[in-house]
Amino acid sequence: MQNQTILDTLNDKVSQVLQKYDSLKVENDRFRMELVTLKAEKEVKDQEIEKLIEQNVMKDLEIEEIVNKIETMLS
Repeated sequence: MQNQTILDTLNDKVSQVLQKYDSLKVENDRFRMELVTLKAEKEVKDQEIEKLIEQNVMKDLEIEEIVNKIETMLS
């Protein structure tokens, strides 16, 4: 009788551990997918930032050329 109770208790504990494992596995998969999504979004943002930096450099060069032309005209 007591052995059956111990086996039932052990069975319940194993079932709880398995349920917790399954729950954590699902949560881990969700976090993994979120991480992949966030990395992809970061890459897109990094590319956009790089593009904007390049545009700024080109605008600065353009402004420099205009200033040089104005200075030449005023000399």
